[in-house]
Amino acid sequence: MSGKISFDDGAAYERGMGGWSRVCGGMFLDWLKPAAGLAWVDVGCGNGAFTELLVQRCAPTEVQGVDPSDGQISYAATRPGAAGAVFQVGDAQALPFAAARFDAATMALVIFFVPDPVRGVAEMVRVVKPGGLVAAYVWDILEGGFPFEPLLAELRAHGYTPALPPSAEASRMPALRALWEGGGLREVESRVFEVRRDYADFEAYWESGTNSGSVKAALAKFPAEKLAGFRAGVRARLAALPGGGLAWTARANAIRGVVAG
Repeated sequence: MSGKISFDDGAAYERGMGGWSRVCGGMFLDWLKPAAGLAWVDVGCGNGAFTELLVQRCAPTEVQGVDPSDGQISYAATRPGAAGAVFQVGDAQALPFAAARFDAATMALVIFFVPDPVRGVAEMVRVVKPGGLVAAYVWDILEGGFPFEPLLAELRAHGYTPALPPSAEASRMPALRALWEGGGLREVESRVFEVRRDYADFEAYWESGTNSGSVKAALAKFPAEKLAGFRAGVRARLAALPGGGLAWTARANAIRGVVAG
């Protein structure tokens, strides 16, 4: 069992991944420590969860968000916290901007969705000024770091193969470093983030994890008579919290580099 991963519903993505994106995005910005007053491009901005953090925390002079999904872009444009950012439909492999337009370019949880990550990195480098920042973070999906790994693991245990992003290998840290160094970036640094989220109960985790992406596509064909056992298996993979509730700790790989001048 597999299915194409797509994110066309910004609200569904927000219910599932939005909270994870904000927590990890905050850790990422704490690590980057960017100066105020920069012009940013958020490549693969999705529904604007990370773009909103850029606007709220980085005092930018400009933020442009680009994503291939009309639905995601439409949702992003409604975020009050992202007021001032400009969103448009576009391709990470052919950004609609002139060379050296920005001070910083980011990909937040995106690079493994780019069909050709080498081109994606090259485009970020192209549109950033010499001395500017090119950075990304991505779930370590091949090593169990995905926020909804308990769901994916239980699908595999039942003999099903959930779809992976088209460039899943790019989520590995050695691959990220090779992309940044191969793209001519200097002062390349990397970091691993562990991101924990707590849920009041199992239903809260289930609802958030089955909204979109590979899990939703796989469960659409999952036998109804096996669903109760599947849910029990997912619950057993989560960490129980004292006094009730459940938790999961995801993991993301992050990379940064400076455009040569």
